[in-house]
Amino acid sequence: QLQASGGGLVQAGDSLRLSCAASGRAFSSYYMGWFRQVPGKERDFVAAISWSGYSAYSADSVKGRFTISRDNAKNTVYLQMNSLKPEDTAVYYCAASRQPIATLNADYDYWGRGTQVTVSS
Repeated sequence: QLQASGGGLVQAGDSLRLSCAASGRAFSSYYMGWFRQVPGKERDFVAAISWSGYSAYSADSVKGRFTISRDNAKNTVYLQMNSLKPEDTAVYYCAASRQPIATLNADYDYWGRGTQVTVSS
């Protein structure tokens, strides 16, 4: 089970850190990802991280602003979001995958409930 938190209402240029807590002992064996979705659109890939935390990759739209990390001891994955823009407004979801370099929704096996991020201009 995955539980995302940390969303909120911020102004453009602000920062937020999202957290995703996972239950279960197999957390460290999964690749973890963040996706986001706005009403009426598909859920888009944001960032992902390997089971070890040594490899991470992100969408071009957030590169240089968002950083994904994980703490396997705490069964938690994070998304640090800096220099937020109004176009970052979305519901953010965390997900777990057995596949490396997973950027598609279909690659992920487990999904958490989303957390709303709203960035005002």
